[in-house]
Amino acid sequence: MNEIFVEINDKNEINKNDIDTDIDNNKIDDITKIEVSPNGKYIVTYSKKNRSIVGWNVNDIDEGQLEPEINHRHIVHNYYNVNIHISVSNDKKIAYIYDDILKIIDMNNNQEIKLNFTQLCKNYHYCTFNLKDEFILCGDVIIAAGGDFSRQKIIWIYSTQTKNNKWECKKIYKLPKNFELISISKYDHLYLFSNNYIYLWNIFTEKNMRIFINEKMNMAEIKKYIGISSSEKFMCLRIRDKIIIYSIELEIPIVSLNDGIQLYNFINNDDNTYLYLLLFPLLSSEIWNLTMKYCWKEYSSHLQNNELLQSENQYKNIPIPPFLFDINCAFGTLNGCVWKFKLEETILKMNLPLSESNNEILEGLDSTKYDDVKKINKETYEHLNIHLFDSYMGSIHEFFKEIISEYDQRNVVKGKKEIIKGSIKWEIENPTGELKLQVFNNINANDEWNLVCTRTDKSISLYGKKLLSTNYILLLTEIGISIYHFNGSNISLAYFYYMNLSNLYINKNKEYDVNDKDDKHKLVKKLQYYYKKVFSKSTLPLPNYNSFKLTLSDDWVSYIKSNKSSLLKYGTELLSFAVKEHNLELIDDIYNKCMIYFEEENNKMPLSIITSTIPLFNEYYPEYISKYSLETIMIIDSTSYSKDYQNKNSHLCSFQCLQIFNITRSILWTKYNVLMDNYNIIITWILIAIQPLMILLTLPIAPIVFVTFYIFLRYHIINDFFFYNGGLFTSFYFFYIFYEIPKYISTPTTPTITFMIPYIKFVNYPQDYNWLWEFIKPQSSPFVKTISRDIYKTWNGEALINFKWNTYGKYYYVIIWILFMVLLGCFTSAATIPQQYISDNTQKQLLIASIILGFIHLSFEVRQIIYNPIKWIRDLWNIFDIIAYLFSIYTSIYWLQTNERNAWLLSFSCLFLDLKFLLFFRVFESFGVYFAIIISVGKQIISFLVVLLIIVISFAHAFFILLSPEPDFSFEKHTNSNDPNNPWNLSPTYSKVLDDGTTDSNPYIIQQPDENTNMFIDYKTALFAMYLFLTGDSSALSNWSYLKNPPLTILVFLFSLLIVVYLMNLFIGLLNNAIEKDNNRVSYLIQKAEVLAEIELFYLLPHQRRWEAWFPEVMYYYANVDKTREEVKRLIKDGQWDTNKFSEMKKDLFNKLNIKNNPADEIDMRVLLEKIENIEKKL
Repeated sequence: MNEIFVEINDKNEINKNDIDTDIDNNKIDDITKIEVSPNGKYIVTYSKKNRSIVGWNVNDIDEGQLEPEINHRHIVHNYYNVNIHISVSNDKKIAYIYDDILKIIDMNNNQEIKLNFTQLCKNYHYCTFNLKDEFILCGDVIIAAGGDFSRQKIIWIYSTQTKNNKWECKKIYKLPKNFELISISKYDHLYLFSNNYIYLWNIFTEKNMRIFINEKMNMAEIKKYIGISSSEKFMCLRIRDKIIIYSIELEIPIVSLNDGIQLYNFINNDDNTYLYLLLFPLLSSEIWNLTMKYCWKEYSSHLQNNELLQSENQYKNIPIPPFLFDINCAFGTLNGCVWKFKLEETILKMNLPLSESNNEILEGLDSTKYDDVKKINKETYEHLNIHLFDSYMGSIHEFFKEIISEYDQRNVVKGKKEIIKGSIKWEIENPTGELKLQVFNNINANDEWNLVCTRTDKSISLYGKKLLSTNYILLLTEIGISIYHFNGSNISLAYFYYMNLSNLYINKNKEYDVNDKDDKHKLVKKLQYYYKKVFSKSTLPLPNYNSFKLTLSDDWVSYIKSNKSSLLKYGTELLSFAVKEHNLELIDDIYNKCMIYFEEENNKMPLSIITSTIPLFNEYYPEYISKYSLETIMIIDSTSYSKDYQNKNSHLCSFQCLQIFNITRSILWTKYNVLMDNYNIIITWILIAIQPLMILLTLPIAPIVFVTFYIFLRYHIINDFFFYNGGLFTSFYFFYIFYEIPKYISTPTTPTITFMIPYIKFVNYPQDYNWLWEFIKPQSSPFVKTISRDIYKTWNGEALINFKWNTYGKYYYVIIWILFMVLLGCFTSAATIPQQYISDNTQKQLLIASIILGFIHLSFEVRQIIYNPIKWIRDLWNIFDIIAYLFSIYTSIYWLQTNERNAWLLSFSCLFLDLKFLLFFRVFESFGVYFAIIISVGKQIISFLVVLLIIVISFAHAFFILLSPEPDFSFEKHTNSNDPNNPWNLSPTYSKVLDDGTTDSNPYIIQQPDENTNMFIDYKTALFAMYLFLTGDSSALSNWSYLKNPPLTILVFLFSLLIVVYLMNLFIGLLNNAIEKDNNRVSYLIQKAEVLAEIELFYLLPHQRRWEAWFPEVMYYYANVDKTREEVKRLIKDGQWDTNKFSEMKKDLFNKLNIKNNPADEIDMRVLLEKIENIEKKL
């Protein structure tokens, strides 16, 4: 249910009989306010006069006077002259806050309901019930942090399942300091205020939106001057006398109403019906009274026709405040009774042209501005159209059902069709090859229809039509569904979604009618498919590629491009289409418009169109990534930069603007401390007495306890709520960790400036996903798809990596590393420890553990191969990974099966596991740079290595032919042969020395040759001999005489000159150049981004990849002021500082950095002077 806020000034005692009498008469004389449940089927009223809360049943009453529920009344006792805040649930329970006291009453039995953890709250700010009938409460809790105690606002979410008259807390959120709570809506939206900004935070999705209001207000002024009325998609914000309507989806203001005339004409527009109920609660009393004065007569006639007004007195009187507006109705008081008014079906559907009554209303608002109403251009609010399409989804669903169920009985729509609503008539014709639309109007009912405008589009077949409102018509043709909008003077295509409903039309480009039975059946099947897969949701689908390529009209692209709201809604799809179609003109137009919109309004959402398309830019036009990266260096989405003092290590430390912490995991910890806090005095003293003993017992492990407490707090397993009797020794460590120790720790600070990471929605994953399919082939984010040097060469990219690494990356990386260390330890122990020191049973257990852990690691590699085989093969480290896992698994299985210790398998397995262990160091900058060099340099010289390999193979072939022996030789039997290449002739011989000092010509001993005597016996060993020669080892050729073998000498000379001298020195030079190119932090950051992408896709669960806290749409980072000043000067010197983009923003940055003269201007002036000097020299 929603809440009731009532001010109470009356302290007089209440006569219960008076209340009963009033209720029996169905009247409450002084109803202060009305509140309705979230589902709109139960309301409560509060009477200031008798201080009673009365329940009214709405469920069975469609419209008219309500009757109170029997015995559904509650009296507020023991209160003072304070405000009271009330909310009501769907199951008829009320909650109200007054004088820092919270009461929850079940109106069915008038019993009070208790909450757990209420003793923690020192005062309450707000309470409400959401659509899921959960109770949301905001209150202050004392926390201990930073060496002091302070109050912190906490959001408690309770289940309303009553057990022993008690509700259990299911979620806890901690609001940041210096944020004031404005309200909480039934759609789980929190509205906060801080530093001239209003923040909307969705409890369920944890997404937030920031709105700049340019006014500093305290809490009293916020309550007085700010009003909020919202739905799931829109928020209406009243700031003093100004009303602004925001799109929650696009996070932009879509219309601003600055005076009564603008507001009245907005609600008088038939197209804006969907927003009426949001605006009514924010109307000023002047507009409300004037509107009610002239509209009540027509509405009362409606009530009389339905026999809902019983007397002439009721007809003459006008409903008086308080009013409450729900989804499609309003509640108010008429003649002392509570009434339900169906606004959606009556007032909201009334077509009120600017008649005499309306003129009187406008004159009553501001006679000096009356003439301005005639000058109002209806296109002023045309950009609002795109946001209202979703309100027609009910009609669109009905349209599809009608088409599917009735198409067997009818044919393609032919001839002229007319649709009339009010003073507007639509005519639709479908002659051969075209679709003709005409709009007529008439001022008076007796006048003839006057043609206003005509529009003709290409179309073969018209399958259906439906009028969504006076100015919107939906048409279904053979190539999709279209929505046309009439703005008073012309017809424009406002929406188109391509559907292939006629393959013959697409393939043969000729006329095609769906009139025979088989064709109708095929059409119905296709419509059923599109309805189920695309149009069954609550929002219209975004246009697909063919929606732009095969559109009915060529002006739709221009319409989207020129309309800001349409561009924000469909811009990503349109830009993707332009990139794929290589339409550079359209790409530049969209890119420039996005940058202009951001500069004009400091709204980050236009930038998301560019960043969401970065993967396509990376594939087709990488220069746009470089351009965007340089143009968005050091920008912010506010009117000025904020300068603050932060920890000296906070440089490039990223954060979210609104950080609301989900501390739900600490519920068990809170229950434990509440239990300890509730002990009676005797048990408390016993615990205090034994606490020193417990502290002494834990002192030896105090460092471990301190670290454990810190880790638990970091991950919100415990919280920093202060308890007076926290239980045993925990309160001791709690007190010292959060209160005493921080007093003596001084953290040096340094001035920092805040920047925005301009990669909006760059890290977000699609919200629609299938759990099973996500494990097989997960969906990607633009961050995962794009690994570009242009992104990570600036601070923006580095800050993005820092956010991901500090948020989840380093923790998952450590877990993965530990699991591998366990695998390495098990396998190495089994393979290395001598048999006498390890039992067979232990060895088998280590091998089994190695197999299990190896398969676990291997499963992640297999998932990477399935995800993208080509990308996996291109990454050299993946080859090391899979070889390490496969060798260890196979060796362990082989050993267990054969009970045989294979030394060569063990040696290679340990080798690759050790190398894999070394690869884990690549995420640390001091090591990662070298790993990046290894891979990057290898990729750059791979072509050279291929050339070198071919030359080596060629020489090996030549040497093999020249030095290979005749085939009739044997290593075991000596043969006399004249073949100089015979191994027996090359083998060392030992001769006998005769008495006269000469040697015997016949060898006395001949060493038996082997395969290495002549390595050119086999082509494989010939290749190896050439590799040894390449490294400087020429021993394979030393058995031949160079003087007696000139061809050998020539080949040796050519090889040594061409390969060893020339190509190897060239190779060394190429290595030096490649190393210089990649010896920088960019290569390391790219490598780290790849590691993070791997963790995201294959180690995080699908729902974790959708956590807003880990994958926010927008991020910010701190930058050290001194380092920022140096970086700006470096960028200017290198010509990377663009002075044309965001000039005003960069001037403010120079002021914050205390840069007196713009260095960019000085450089431009020097360049200009040099050009002038060159021209003078030529003259």
